[in-house]
Amino acid sequence: MTLVQETGRRSRRWGKILLIVAAVVLAIPILSPVVFRSLLFQPFSIPARSMAPTLLEGDYLFVSKFAYGYTHYSFPFSPRLFSGRIFGSDPARGDVVVFRLPKDDRVDYIKRVVGLPGDRIQVRDGQLTINGATVARERLPDFVGEDPCGNDKPTTRRWRETLPNGVSYETLDCIDNGFYDNTSIYTVPAGHFFMLGDNGDNSTDSRVMSAVGYIPLENIIGRAGLIFYSRSPTGTVRTERIGSRVH
Repeated sequence: MTLVQETGRRSRRWGKILLIVAAVVLAIPILSPVVFRSLLFQPFSIPARSMAPTLLEGDYLFVSKFAYGYTHYSFPFSPRLFSGRIFGSDPARGDVVVFRLPKDDRVDYIKRVVGLPGDRIQVRDGQLTINGATVARERLPDFVGEDPCGNDKPTTRRWRETLPNGVSYETLDCIDNGFYDNTSIYTVPAGHFFMLGDNGDNSTDSRVMSAVGYIPLENIIGRAGLIFYSRSPTGTVRTERIGSRVH
């Protein structure tokens, strides 16, 4: 092989390397949002009042998609590339999670995990019970502000509930003797979770078996994280909510 041939071959090899590098560099701006949304964090908006006062209608938040591992629901358009969950871990009691509705897996819901596999869940006189024990709660000053119940009342009764694992959060009580203030006992199947909205009288959740029911682990997309923007239905930007974490 002559010096000219060797030089030409090296030039072609370096040319191919430069083309590959250029393609990767050009692809980064295109692929970064896809990778960010698919594997790390995905933005979601809150369209309703079922999680008030924790989440308000018009909140925008990031959901951690790596918190519990990945299912085919983790990716855009939900391609069925695999079944089950990879790098998976179970949500903890009290986590606020986004999941795909089993009855219609095109629909995203956001609720709080209160029941783990094997738990017996019941609501008695408006109070949550887990495995026969009533969840501790204390009365707080009334919630004042945007009407979370749709009844045009200026205030709403507010409570602080504390789950058996110590997770504490606020709930609202719109009416006495609401439709789901007294339920039968729900026994959570293996591999499933029981979800409730913090605004219990204004929430379609796992208590409504015909609409939501028990949620398979595979349907859980991720854990609610940071509120990055918030705007009331009247158009007011809620600056005090921006940057707060969801608990």
